[in-house]
Amino acid sequence: MENTQQDKDYSLAKVKKEDKKGFWSMLFIMLGFTFFSASMLTGGTLGAGLSFKDFVIAVFIGNLILGIYTGFLAFISSGTGLSTHLLAKYSFGEKGSYLVSFLLGVTQVGWFGVGIAMIALPVHKVTGISIPLLVISAGIAMTTSAFFGMKTLAIISFISVPAIALLGGKSVIDAIQSAGGMKEILSLTPTNPITMGTAISLTIGSFVSGGSTTADFTRFAKSQKISVVTTVLAFFVGNSLMFLFGAIGAMVTGLSDVSEVMFSQGLIIPAIVVLGLNIWTTNDNAIYTAGLGFSNITKQPKKKIVLILGLLGTLSSLFLYNNFQVFLGSLGTFIPPVGGILIADYFLHDKERYKHFDTQEFRNVNVHALLATAIGSLAALYVPGIAAINGIFVAIATYTVLVKVMKPSQVALKMESLTNEIS
Repeated sequence: MENTQQDKDYSLAKVKKEDKKGFWSMLFIMLGFTFFSASMLTGGTLGAGLSFKDFVIAVFIGNLILGIYTGFLAFISSGTGLSTHLLAKYSFGEKGSYLVSFLLGVTQVGWFGVGIAMIALPVHKVTGISIPLLVISAGIAMTTSAFFGMKTLAIISFISVPAIALLGGKSVIDAIQSAGGMKEILSLTPTNPITMGTAISLTIGSFVSGGSTTADFTRFAKSQKISVVTTVLAFFVGNSLMFLFGAIGAMVTGLSDVSEVMFSQGLIIPAIVVLGLNIWTTNDNAIYTAGLGFSNITKQPKKKIVLILGLLGTLSSLFLYNNFQVFLGSLGTFIPPVGGILIADYFLHDKERYKHFDTQEFRNVNVHALLATAIGSLAALYVPGIAAINGIFVAIATYTVLVKVMKPSQVALKMESLTNEIS
């Protein structure tokens, strides 16, 4: 195991008290986490499909549900000091946690690559700067901030959050004024109407997969109160702001991304700043999480892993952007059930065992967790309603039944015995 005195990211250990962070650091880290460009695109869909009043209701309900879900993960992680991948050892087992880490790692590296392309292509379009140069520059910058860990992530967020809020907010205000004021916005009728259920589902679905990695950041909070409050605030403020930028942009200009609105307003430099910082705060978090995941699998230092994954994501960014966005989105179906099982295991079992990570002996594979994940994922895919919520609750219910009611099946015992022999 990597020496935690040198590994301030605590890739393979729980966070020590002296490295815990206070309210403001955690708030800006979590706000940067929720400043997500894809949320603006979803906001554009909501803006075109709902009245402004219904838009506010849908975003409130969606972020309330996201806040509750991620709040539970924040509560658990800050109390234990453990990342998503280390928490998974309790519910999925040592080897079982590798599957969780691989799923999260591959997904996050994929979106890291897509994010780089999302910067390079529009900046090339308006400036003519070489796409390879933009890709490499963005990849180096984002990988570097993730390499140096939480302290650097916090610094990037302290810079990015106010810059995005102020520059993006000014652009949106100008767009509203150009449309005749807020009264005109409130009177607009939807151009592509959608139901409230669909709107809430889109709101939750836009960030539930990313939100499932909340523990990787909130484990650094000094208290469970700080972690829960900053997480919930981040979703109600940060995520809502992204939706609002997207909705107003779509209503007034037909463009969802606030940086595109700014480009159309002739604000080239501010647009590039907002675009770059917005994706940066998401991408460095993504590659950081991926680094923790593959560190759990390989037992190698997170910093070394981040460099390798950052290189892979950068080199494959255009290919991922053009070919794999739908695939990466489909992988996200399997992630929320994992978060549900982490929550269920913590509250179902003796919480005391989470306090003794260093001496805890883990089974190799908990088949109950794998079955619950599979069933939860099927529910997300095929049961009518809000896919992510179906996945989470069905996974929790299934895991609860398997752990509390059913005795270990012969199949489960044989599979666990087999994994013990292999290891």
